[in-house]
Amino acid sequence: MSRMLEEIRQQPAALARTLKAGIGNAKRFQRLLEGNRPRLVVLAARGTSDNAALFGRYLLEIAAGIPVSLAAPSIATLYRAKVDYSQALVVALSQSGESTDTNTLLEWARARGAMTLGITNERASTLARLAEHVWLVRAGKERSVAATKTYTGQMMLLYLLAYALGGRIRLSDLERLPGIVEDALGLEEEVAELAARYRFMNRAAVVGRGLNYANAFEFALKLMETCYVVAERFSSADFLHGPIALAEANFPVFAFAPSGVTWPSIGQTLDKLTRMRAEVLAITDAGNREAETCAARVIRLPRPIPEGLTPIPYIVPAQIFAACLAVEKGLDPDRPRTLSKVTRTL
Repeated sequence: MSRMLEEIRQQPAALARTLKAGIGNAKRFQRLLEGNRPRLVVLAARGTSDNAALFGRYLLEIAAGIPVSLAAPSIATLYRAKVDYSQALVVALSQSGESTDTNTLLEWARARGAMTLGITNERASTLARLAEHVWLVRAGKERSVAATKTYTGQMMLLYLLAYALGGRIRLSDLERLPGIVEDALGLEEEVAELAARYRFMNRAAVVGRGLNYANAFEFALKLMETCYVVAERFSSADFLHGPIALAEANFPVFAFAPSGVTWPSIGQTLDKLTRMRAEVLAITDAGNREAETCAARVIRLPRPIPEGLTPIPYIVPAQIFAACLAVEKGLDPDRPRTLSKVTRTL
């Protein structure tokens, strides 16, 4: 069994630890921000952490009503642009805490008036030293190059950041998530059987929208880095604006399909793809029975989940799929070619 799959299975415990330790930090941060709420949040990250940041962008704007920007680190590392960060909160996300450009941007923004927060899995990292405030993912050591439990841990802390910023987040809902992820892990055998069907897949598209748009990026990244599948990722709305021309009979499309406000858009896209005879696999839950009418195959979590809580449990079967598909292809998901656990760029 791969380390990647082992670490996927560790997520319920890692999420519970991260939440338990993070609640106190979130409440202290909430008190600190009383009367001094940031006018802007900037999220800085690379790789899988950047996909978590994309989730954070949607979550913070939806729940807390604060504009959110995804940072372009090169404006600091290469262009040295003059940016006014007064009244801004800059949040850097890095599993290792050693991403050079992310750390440089955080330090650069702090010197220009930003309040800074670091989210990392490594207490002794450079990021933890540079940030004014540090929130730790409590995932334990992650040894597989392909990040899994640190991704969902970062998402959990972003829920807590939304709470600290006054967002409509209930801690009791977050406490449900480890159990829902346990449900998702119960689908491992079913997902492994499905992955075997895709052994010869070399290209695909992944579709999501809203809070699950980030999961489309993360699932595609896992397919690229562990299975060497060329995987394009799209919002369902953007997909209809041109990229759907990629699709043809038997073309694989993976979709995150919760019930809720994004379903009409996702459903319209999947219905069109089905009529084109594309190979559609939807990840959904018991609250959305309509997905079966628009997809050839469905991975269904066993209980209804409110859309706002779906991103963490929905990525779990996608992670399992990528880990199992890599093995089906005769690849080692823990050691993708040319990659290492820590990547330093400027």
